[in-house]
Amino acid sequence: MNNSVDIVIAGGGLSGLLLARSLITSSPSLSIAVVESQSISFKQANQFDQRVLALSHHSAKYLEKIGVWPACQAHATAINHIHISDRGNYGKARIDACDHNVEALGYVIAMADLGKALQDSVNNADNICWYSPDSIVAFEQHQQHVDITLDSGSNLQAKLLLACDGGQSKIRQSLSIDTIESEYAQSAIVCNLEMEKAHLGKAYERFTSHGPIAMLPLKQTNTSLVWTTTPEQALALINADTQEFTKQLEKAFGYWLGSVVKVGERGSFPLSLVQAKQNISHRIALIGNASHTIHPIAGQGFNLGLRDVELMATLVQQAIVQQQDIGQLALLSQYQQQRLSDQQAIISLTDSLVTLFSNDHAPLVAGRNIALKVLNYVSPLKQAFVNKTMGYK
Repeated sequence: MNNSVDIVIAGGGLSGLLLARSLITSSPSLSIAVVESQSISFKQANQFDQRVLALSHHSAKYLEKIGVWPACQAHATAINHIHISDRGNYGKARIDACDHNVEALGYVIAMADLGKALQDSVNNADNICWYSPDSIVAFEQHQQHVDITLDSGSNLQAKLLLACDGGQSKIRQSLSIDTIESEYAQSAIVCNLEMEKAHLGKAYERFTSHGPIAMLPLKQTNTSLVWTTTPEQALALINADTQEFTKQLEKAFGYWLGSVVKVGERGSFPLSLVQAKQNISHRIALIGNASHTIHPIAGQGFNLGLRDVELMATLVQQAIVQQQDIGQLALLSQYQQQRLSDQQAIISLTDSLVTLFSNDHAPLVAGRNIALKVLNYVSPLKQAFVNKTMGYK
């Protein structure tokens, strides 16, 4: 016997929980099932070593709209200023929230804190059924619904299946949706640091010939480091002792925040672009990393996925109000059309930044220094760039 629901969400990570919260907020009459392969639990890790996300201004406003931001705000650090520089060259740019009439350009929050806020917001919802730990092993698309088989033996039937199952999405693979993939020949080192000087709400983006170094403000004098470099150097830095790692970091980043006082646990991962050529199939849509995984150079990955969630929740709400089928082709086609244009714009931006700022080819060095000066002094260009990074058109 099938358990019939309106929507099945494949994946109970950040995107899946965000989608569940968005749907029950905008359309409380919906019945939803969330299927997650792991036990859903966002326990606080070692406070110093926790991994973080950069939330755009728009993302924070959306979390406020769906009632989650109050639980996040105490854990989030505002980005009031962004300082952009090019190592060894004169080009610099500065972006200040007060110049753009916003209280903050964005925020930095631990993944665990955001995850717990989202989890708490949906845990007691009467219209959400949880299948965790469990996973989708098969699904069959029919004219009016999707039949879904779980590893536990349970069967679900839904009008709409939404895939939030990550960059290696099994739903996407099962649908044989092709992807555009590109290796950047770069790896990112991530860790948290305690610095000598207070950051005063300032984020740093320092470009080097091997890739950018980002420093995101956390509480007090702590910062979160994302250091993009070659795979070979990343491996050496991961294996280096703390003293050598600190020496290399201070050499590459400089002393904008004084000396490094403490280095947290280091992690590393390869960087690549993965973009699905289509976001939909019959009664199925891809959300977040299931649809796109991008370079972290502009900190837009989670924010791009949040806008997937926002649009899907809006389209479902509109269909319900108009008494239309929430899994109809017209709704899914509208989702695909609107999301692909936004995704392509962000991918083009990040690819251009990687090309321009991750090498020491003389014409590009000159070009990027001119670009930084123009960005700093040409108000319309700066406003357009800031709008894009804050999550607006």
